[in-house]
Amino acid sequence: MANKRDLKKDINYVLGDIIEEVYIWELENPDKDNKSGEVIIDEAITSFDGFMARANERKLEDSKKHFKSLRSDLEKTAKALVEKVNAL
Repeated sequence: MANKRDLKKDINYVLGDIIEEVYIWELENPDKDNKSGEVIIDEAITSFDGFMARANERKLEDSKKHFKSLRSDLEKTAKALVEKVNAL
C-alpha cells in the first residue's frame, strides 16, 4: 500500500488536473458562459479540502481501511467531476 504522502500527491494531482481542464475549456470557449465551469472548480476545491482533512486524520482504528476508502471516494469524485467537465 502506498504511503500517506503519495495519497496526498494523488489528491492534489487529480483534482488539480480537473481544475486545469476547466480553465483550458474556459480559454477555448470565451463566448460561452463560465458559471458552470466555476461551479466545477468550486466543487473540486471543496473536495480537495475534504480529502486532505481525511488524509491528515491522526487517530484511526483501522488506517488501511480508512485510506482504501479515501482512495475509492477520490476515484468516484474525480469521475463525477470529469463527466461534468466533459458535459461543458
